[in-house]
Amino acid sequence: MTVRLPSRYEDLDPAFRGRLRPNRPLVELVQKAARAMAISGGIRFLPIYGRSGSGKSSAARELGPHLPEAKVVELSRAAIGSQAALLEEIRSVFGRRDQPNLVIAVVDQYEEQVAESSSVPSQFVERLSLLDRGELRQMPVLFVWLTTSQSFQRELASATSRNERILLSSDFELVGPEQSDWAEIVEETFAFHNQEQPLADFEVLRENIEKVADTAPTLGATIEGVGEMLAGQVSGLQDLSQYHVVMLWPVADGLRITRVSGFTNARDGYKLDWNAFYRELNEEDKRTLPLSELNRARLYFDVRLVPIAAADLHPLCRRLEDPDFVPSQSYLDRFRNSHFFSIVNETWNPAVYSPLRERESNRATRARDWYEDGITESPTLLGRRIAKCLTALGLQADYERTIKSSHSTVRADVVVDRRDSKQLTCIVELKAFSTENTRPSSIKDAIRTTLKRHAQLAGFISRQ
Repeated sequence: MTVRLPSRYEDLDPAFRGRLRPNRPLVELVQKAARAMAISGGIRFLPIYGRSGSGKSSAARELGPHLPEAKVVELSRAAIGSQAALLEEIRSVFGRRDQPNLVIAVVDQYEEQVAESSSVPSQFVERLSLLDRGELRQMPVLFVWLTTSQSFQRELASATSRNERILLSSDFELVGPEQSDWAEIVEETFAFHNQEQPLADFEVLRENIEKVADTAPTLGATIEGVGEMLAGQVSGLQDLSQYHVVMLWPVADGLRITRVSGFTNARDGYKLDWNAFYRELNEEDKRTLPLSELNRARLYFDVRLVPIAAADLHPLCRRLEDPDFVPSQSYLDRFRNSHFFSIVNETWNPAVYSPLRERESNRATRARDWYEDGITESPTLLGRRIAKCLTALGLQADYERTIKSSHSTVRADVVVDRRDSKQLTCIVELKAFSTENTRPSSIKDAIRTTLKRHAQLAGFISRQ
């Protein structure tokens, strides 16, 4: 799979650019320029210094969405070297109809493309001065020059000495987003450009990004550092485990359905969402838990968290003490249509996915009462009956089986053997909690326990 983490504005998906956060100091300065031009006319010039990777290009080119009255255009190389070409490009932006209140003409680090830049500032600013008194005196245009050189910025500012009125600011520096926001921006950028898959799915966690950000000088450098880390991680889990782990969580009402589903990517077969799990961790958890190893276990075992309606279990679980009891076929057929069965049976089809919803009926009410009346105190009997139902539907299922590796053992509530699958064994863990205990903190703790247990099984962490 090809993954993308673009660090340059030109490589960003156009649909993503509108999500870029406005640079407030720059927006406020441009608004100030617009007011000045509306009063006194003429053009304005703003040389902007910023370190490479600070977000100058993004901030300047995305002024348009944050200033609806303005239109942003990037000047071509020809426009920098020729007054006629410059004037033609500016006039074409204004056009004949729907003229903008302000044109922002951006020069993006042009000095880096020319062999001799010493004459560029004076020549370009001289043209601006002539246009300010001539053809552009009635056209509100803000010329923005982006540079990574403070000395070049000073040259540009000094070149306005004969027409200081056009200079908006001589030493404006664009520093980009706050460093505390860099990790979130990196995650957001990656997810958008990779079908909403989080970086955690490639073993790059928030704490990894923050470590890069702590030593990187700019956001761009952080993105490049994370990109290098990503390149070294992509191939790590291609050999998937023969085991597939599914946590089954009975739910009796809409609130609990929402809470359990909120920890998953439901349409993607209820795959465990690392970011949702991470948000529930407290500061001590984040500091003490082996997060990289837990995330690796999530990926290695393709961990799922699947809610199932208590109303779909209740008819199947009558007379739990009787191992020979066989539920009626109609109830088994309803169970066959559950999300849980399609995932265990590997027939999940996102194209026909329909969210699990609360049902208002006598049947649902009876199931809720049954679920809250102590049935969660018999997890072994529940596991035995679920295994029996899976077997009746054509799967090879067992309950209370011990799974062993050279590192650890796991006692599986239900095991489904799949001969023709890449993951030969599906381990089902019953998360049969009371309705009252289905809280985000409870769900988080149950996920943590499952991930730790299977991280030990795989040898990612040692048993303590």
